[in-house]
Amino acid sequence: MKIAVDVMGSDKGPSVVMQGALDAAKKQTFDLVLVGDEKIIKKELTELKYTGSNIQIKHASEIIEMHESPSQAIRRKKDSSMIKAIDLVKNKEADAVVSAGNTGAYMAASAIYIRTIEGIERPAIATLMPALSGVSLLLDVGANVDCSPLNLYQFAIMGNEYIKYILKKGNPKVGLLNIGEEEHKGNELTKKTYEELKKAPINFVGNVEGRDIFNGKVDVIVCDGFIGNVILKAVEGLGENIYLKLRNELKSSLLSKIGAVLSREAYKNFKKSLNYAEYGGAPFLGINAVCIKAHGNSSSLAIKNSILVAEKFVNNHVNEHIKERLKN
Repeated sequence: MKIAVDVMGSDKGPSVVMQGALDAAKKQTFDLVLVGDEKIIKKELTELKYTGSNIQIKHASEIIEMHESPSQAIRRKKDSSMIKAIDLVKNKEADAVVSAGNTGAYMAASAIYIRTIEGIERPAIATLMPALSGVSLLLDVGANVDCSPLNLYQFAIMGNEYIKYILKKGNPKVGLLNIGEEEHKGNELTKKTYEELKKAPINFVGNVEGRDIFNGKVDVIVCDGFIGNVILKAVEGLGENIYLKLRNELKSSLLSKIGAVLSREAYKNFKKSLNYAEYGGAPFLGINAVCIKAHGNSSSLAIKNSILVAEKFVNNHVNEHIKERLKN
C-alpha cells in the first residue's frame, strides 16, 4: 500500500506534517509518498533521523494557501503539493491521499481529478464526535451547504458503511438530525428525507436531536453541511473552553490541587476524549478513492492518526462496500 501525504498544506508548516508522517511510517505496513518541496523534505528527513525504507519523495514546486480561492488555486497551481498528491491516487500510483490543506480546494480537486463514486451526487465530509459510548459519526460537516433529500439519503448510506467497517459496528444506528424526534417535525428537507430513509437498506432509527450526537443513542447522524459545520465548530470551541475552565478550577485552591493530583488519570483520559487529534482526519465520503482531510492546525499526532485512518479505509475496502450498498 502507498499513501500520498501533502507535506506543504498545513498551517503549522512541513515539519509537523513530516513528524506525524514518520511516526505513522514506523508501522512499516505501507509506503509513504511525501509530496512537496524536495529540499525541505530531505532536510526534515535528515533532522528527524528516520532510517526506515518505506519513504518516497515526489517534488512539487507550489503550495495552495489556506486563503486562496479553491477554483482558482486548482486551476493555476497544477504543480502544487496537494494536486500532485491527488494525481498520484488518480494515476493509481498511490492508494490514498492525506492533506491538512485548504479544504475547499482539496474537495474540489478530488471531485474533479478522481471523480465521485458512480451514483453519488455529492461527496460529504464525515467526522467522528465524542460520545458516551465511544464516538459517533456526523456528516456532512461542510462540503454541501444546500442539500436535497437524495444527498442526505446517500450520506446516510455512506456513513453507515464507514462506521460499520472502520469501527466494526455490526448494525449501526442511523439518525436524521432534526428539531424533534417526531416524524412530522422539521423543514421540508428533513420531512422528505425521513420518508426516503425509512426505505433505505440501513438501520434507520428516525429523527434525533442535537444532544443525541453525544449521548450514544445513535452511531451515525446525518445533516446538511451548513448545520454540520456549525455543530463541528461549536463543539471544538466548547471542548477547548471546558478543558481550560477545568484546568483553572483545579489550580484555584490547595484542596483543588490535591484533588487534581488524585484525579490525574481521569483528567488525562477526559482531555484525550475531547482531542480531535486522537480520531485522525475526516474522510471525503463519496469520492472514488481514499481522501482524508486533516485539520489545518493539526499536530503531529493528528497527522499520524489521519494516515492510519487512510490505511484502515483502504484495508477495509469501504468504497467497495458503499458501492454494493447503493445497489440495494
